[in-house]
Amino acid sequence: MTKYVAVAGKGGVGKTTFTALLLRQMVKELQGKTILAVDADPNANLNEALGLEVTATISELLEDSKNPKAIPTGMPKDVFIEYKLQQSLIESKDIDLLVMGGPQGPGCYCYPNDLLRKYLETLGNNYDFVIVDTEAGLEHISRRTIPRIDLMFVISDSSARGIRSAGRVNDLINGLRSAVNEVFLVVTKTTEGSLDSLQKEIDKTGLRLIGDIPLDSMVVTHDLEGSPLYTLPDDSLAVQAVQKILIKTLK
Repeated sequence: MTKYVAVAGKGGVGKTTFTALLLRQMVKELQGKTILAVDADPNANLNEALGLEVTATISELLEDSKNPKAIPTGMPKDVFIEYKLQQSLIESKDIDLLVMGGPQGPGCYCYPNDLLRKYLETLGNNYDFVIVDTEAGLEHISRRTIPRIDLMFVISDSSARGIRSAGRVNDLINGLRSAVNEVFLVVTKTTEGSLDSLQKEIDKTGLRLIGDIPLDSMVVTHDLEGSPLYTLPDDSLAVQAVQKILIKTLK
């Protein structure tokens, strides 16, 4: 059965960095497993972290479906949308990628979102893992666009505000009708002693800390150069930290 994994957290805490490095380690250590990555953040940049080029987002394709003139004569609307959705899949040697994109304009997306939900569920069945880099508001989960979540990582940076925000994300998860099976906290950009200083705030969140990602100069350099984080070497502190988290949760 396909395992759905989501990565959640507010902007700027290293959510996409963690997602990219998690995917990197999964490809390396879970050889033979098929993986679909879904960038559900409106500020989509997972493709850059993975070194993949995006030609169209799902939201752009769904916007086209709202224009009757864009649909070929005689083609049912649902067939047209499914055809467009298939075009949005970016295929690579190790990972396939779907990019949701942001809202394109006014109007109801209920019908296309329903088709998107069915498409993702059908497509997801072709993979061993579906890894979702979610938006901060968890809209795709609350609307059940993502079929289910077996495991969620809530990401925070090493600040009290970040930990408190992670706690609010956990509160949102608990209030959702969609069940999330397991939820873990990951703290990023840590330095020596920072976790000890944050322990009281972490305890208040009700989240289980599964690991931390040290502040890594290699990640900073890759970001400055615009290089894909997917290409970080094995001796990167961040890569090694994510490897430990992978072993604890997905292997």
